[in-house]
Amino acid sequence: MNRDASDTEARRRAERSGHFAELAASLLLRAKGFRILARRWKGPAGEIDLVARRGRLLVFVEVRRRPTIEEAAFSIGPEKRRRLERAAGAFLVARPALADLDMRFDAILVAPGRLPVHLADAFTASGRY
Repeated sequence: MNRDASDTEARRRAERSGHFAELAASLLLRAKGFRILARRWKGPAGEIDLVARRGRLLVFVEVRRRPTIEEAAFSIGPEKRRRLERAAGAFLVARPALADLDMRFDAILVAPGRLPVHLADAFTASGRY
């Protein structure tokens, strides 16, 4: 197998793995009473993995799959946080009826052999797993 074919296959595996992680995350949120409003929402400022709502709470969710939960948590750095915040602003411009809801940024961490971990309000000091 040549290098391009190998790279293409690796990308496909990573994409399938990402889809699985997002499915697991959406199932977890639904079990907690959230309704999924958007998956892989793409806007001019970036992509949001999941947007969910429960009552008056709107959450923008970053889903990360890594070999360990700890690696998944540490993979969400300051630049990713800023991109997610900008993307959330663009999402609200596209869906202004949701702009008056309470909002937060969550993370769902996925690792092989472990249940997904939901970090509510993940970008504040209180957001812990």
